[in-house]
Amino acid sequence: MQEIIIEIMNKFGYIGVALLIMLENVFPPIPSEIILTFGGFMTTYADMNVWGVTLAATAGSLAGAVVLYIVGRMLTADRLERLITSKPGKLLRLKKGDVRRAERWFIKHGNRTVFFCRFIPIVRSLISIPAGAAKMKTGRFLALTAAGTFIWNVVLVFLGRVMGGAWETAAHYVDVYAMIAVAALGLIAAVVAVIFIKKRFLNQDGESESSSDEK
Repeated sequence: MQEIIIEIMNKFGYIGVALLIMLENVFPPIPSEIILTFGGFMTTYADMNVWGVTLAATAGSLAGAVVLYIVGRMLTADRLERLITSKPGKLLRLKKGDVRRAERWFIKHGNRTVFFCRFIPIVRSLISIPAGAAKMKTGRFLALTAAGTFIWNVVLVFLGRVMGGAWETAAHYVDVYAMIAVAALGLIAAVVAVIFIKKRFLNQDGESESSSDEK
């Protein structure tokens, strides 16, 4: 994949950067660290500059984020509640109130979440879906996404330029950061899952047994 990315960027320049970053937002497995650090390296030998690469990458990020935001807008509360009341939802012991609670949480913390998640690989793309589902105002979503994405992009592009021919080393360290961030998020998700299971399954089962004993 790295060879294809480099070939596209060498051939199409800024347009190639924007297109690849847009695809990276829609399909997170595409490595943005390679696109951005190599883009920074390209400014040392091609007719491209750091700010041009950064702006092209930011435009691509916004385009990709809007696609997922629209997907999120289609996930209305009513549709999610119907999913919760379906057989899979009942097996997981989800409740209609979970949708409303999640929506209220995002309304309260959504601004910080959308902004700071732009610095976390994979999540930086997927956060657009809950933002859309929570009906975050489009202008606010675009502003926060542009701000967070611009910072992420400019750091990696400058890093690639400074490293020059050793841009792959920079990409490697960013990849290490990505793995650590994903592992940390996985740990947090596991803790949340344990708490949820304890609350929805174990506690309720214990309450059911107590009720049966009393009878």
